[in-house]
Amino acid sequence: MSVPIHESAHPDDGTTGELVKQLDAAIEQLAAANAIAGVSPVFDVIDKVKPLMFDTTGLEVLYSRVPAIEAAGFFGGSDWDYPQTLVPSLAVRTIRHGDPITTLIESLSQIRLLAIAKGDYSHPSVSAEHAHHFLTQVMAMNLDIVVSDLQENDRLRPDRLGYAVQNLYHYLLQHLGYQNLLAHLVAEVWRILEQRPVQVDGVKQMVTQIAACLNSPDTPDSMVGEIGEDARKLVNAVFGPTQGCREDPGFEEYAQRLASMDDATLLQEAIAFAQAMHSTGLVSPYMPGFIRYLRERWNALIPTALGLSYTGADAFHCYPALIHKLIDEALFAETSQAAYGLAMMLERGILYSPPVAPSLWRQLRMTVCETAAEKIAAVFGRRRSAECFLLADVLNVLGRPLGVGQGNYPTCQSTRALSMWAFNMPAELLRIVAWAARDDEIVMRFEGHSISSRELGKGLATEPPVDVDAVSLLSVPHLDRIYFEMGRRCAGRGEDPHKWVNAEFHGDHVGHGFRIAVDVFTGGLKDFEGFMRDFYAAYHPFYNGNIPVINPQPAGIAVTDSATRFLGWHAITIQRLALDPNRVMRVYFFNPNNDSGQDWGQGIITSTQGHGELYGEASLPVAEFASRLYAFHYDPLEKANPNEVPAEEVNRAMRLARDSWASGR
Repeated sequence: MSVPIHESAHPDDGTTGELVKQLDAAIEQLAAANAIAGVSPVFDVIDKVKPLMFDTTGLEVLYSRVPAIEAAGFFGGSDWDYPQTLVPSLAVRTIRHGDPITTLIESLSQIRLLAIAKGDYSHPSVSAEHAHHFLTQVMAMNLDIVVSDLQENDRLRPDRLGYAVQNLYHYLLQHLGYQNLLAHLVAEVWRILEQRPVQVDGVKQMVTQIAACLNSPDTPDSMVGEIGEDARKLVNAVFGPTQGCREDPGFEEYAQRLASMDDATLLQEAIAFAQAMHSTGLVSPYMPGFIRYLRERWNALIPTALGLSYTGADAFHCYPALIHKLIDEALFAETSQAAYGLAMMLERGILYSPPVAPSLWRQLRMTVCETAAEKIAAVFGRRRSAECFLLADVLNVLGRPLGVGQGNYPTCQSTRALSMWAFNMPAELLRIVAWAARDDEIVMRFEGHSISSRELGKGLATEPPVDVDAVSLLSVPHLDRIYFEMGRRCAGRGEDPHKWVNAEFHGDHVGHGFRIAVDVFTGGLKDFEGFMRDFYAAYHPFYNGNIPVINPQPAGIAVTDSATRFLGWHAITIQRLALDPNRVMRVYFFNPNNDSGQDWGQGIITSTQGHGELYGEASLPVAEFASRLYAFHYDPLEKANPNEVPAEEVNRAMRLARDSWASGR
């Protein structure tokens, strides 16, 4: 049991007791300094935290002081001050490979998240569910130090940090439940994969840890439970999806086995690769070697290996030279996910749009500028060329436009734009990517005037992204600056800048009608009922003449947590409205925040599977979605009569809003 969060933990041991007194004094000093100067002398606190990290008693002390540490401004001025934006894969990198100071700050952050997850501490920006999801993923990526001894690199870390981190994760396990850990981790991986994200490095890290856990003799049977089959399916998809590589023999050995296979065996390998890839969204590093082998021996089998339907196979056979060149240049073990991206791009049929194939040829022949190449190398390494990594993620984004994520950065508008272009205007996306990669510049027009990203300062993101795909890595910083500049040019117009910016930024397919629920100056609601009625009249098939969403439309939502607390404004895309399998009308939308499964309070839980969602979509019943909507675009020439929308529908959405984010507005 943990020490209650509101009580002081003073162990009987004299040495520890003295350390606790020193910690409390350092926290008080920090709080006093921040109250006067707004500067965080955190190093004194860190020095006092370090010796308490090595046993459960010390961790209980830190747990009990989470409110005091937070109130003192310990995390102020850092990424940890915004825990809702933290990314599990980056947290793992920090806590396992960071310097002593960042490792200890990350450790305190995770102790804080534990307090939030258990309901012992309330944070205005993070719900208990979000904190639990975060810690589950982090523990998944650190299973090796939980179920086995420390590795050499952990043991040799300075100040015995490896032992401190191991102690922390044993502590987290005690509180979050050892018995069901693996089941939670496997379920979490499947939940994420159902959304088919473009970036799956973190997921593959979790699968690697699950594999280590399953194969460790120290793992108790109770930990594996009844989820062995689901876990094995994930592990096999990455490490051994076919009979030829089932025991993970290594690339050289697998290449020798391929050379000795007859046609029937190759066919079985192709089918197994395709089944594993499409059932999980994960691609084994063995698959690129298999497909490249087929390029030399049996090209006609490649569509089978990619799991293509008649649509995808037809596109493959219509553009054989292009597809073969894409495989040769983009598909390697380091870029294995591009196989899935290629398959899904072919399935979408976008090559039949005349500008797309020439745009891909341009991408193939393009040389990335030095600045862009260094950015890619810094994130993806140098085992392949920058052009290779970029081309691979071009295929991934074109194949899964609803799988693009904004990473740990406030760039939801730019990420939404990439998704919309990939979904609806792929040639435009390829043009933007070419400019960013070749010229280190993007030029867009706003109300008849050109805006060059090269001439602008920073936008909303102050640092370049590092936990995103290569397309986003190169293009989002430019787009972010342009979006910010467009908004600046709308200042003083007396209305929300999105009214003018969104259509110019995303494209002319954005509806020229615009509605917003809040006054941009006061933040209060304005004509809220009219806003709701206009949304239903523009989008709901029952009230708009059964007109579907022709082009996905940008919209803004008020994000709330499970306690209905307002967290902020967020950009999304309305993809479509349709009846789900239970005959409930739902809004299907794209959320660029990396994980669309969220609890917004009042029983409003965004669904990502089981209600007719396509990969990457989230959905809600219309009234629940409308209750969090604060801005949308529409075609004013196709909006029906808002007065014909039933009052019951409108009132329910308004009531849900007023009992959450709109309370007091």
